[in-house]
Amino acid sequence: MSAARNARGSIRSTGATGLTAVPAAVEILVEGETVTGRAGQTIAGVLLGSGRVAWRGAQHGERGVFCGIGVCHDCLVTVNDVEGVRACQREAVDGDRVEREVRE
Repeated sequence: MSAARNARGSIRSTGATGLTAVPAAVEILVEGETVTGRAGQTIAGVLLGSGRVAWRGAQHGERGVFCGIGVCHDCLVTVNDVEGVRACQREAVDGDRVEREVRE
């Protein structure tokens, strides 16, 4: 089996059954910093994968993902100037601009 990289850096392995594509990378802008994730990941998944565990300020401390199913609202972020987006529910799209929210 051998492997090849495409223009976005995704690896495709070639084996006896042909090509198996690994999901392409997505790049989002988080507070001005470019963060890379895999296509199909939620924004929370990309943030967690980059080492971020909290991305929203609240009255009693920092918040990140808690329930992971959109019920608790701890993972709210602003995406492309839209406030109140649940990071655990929203799929990351190449070029998204993600900003922290501060709720009191």
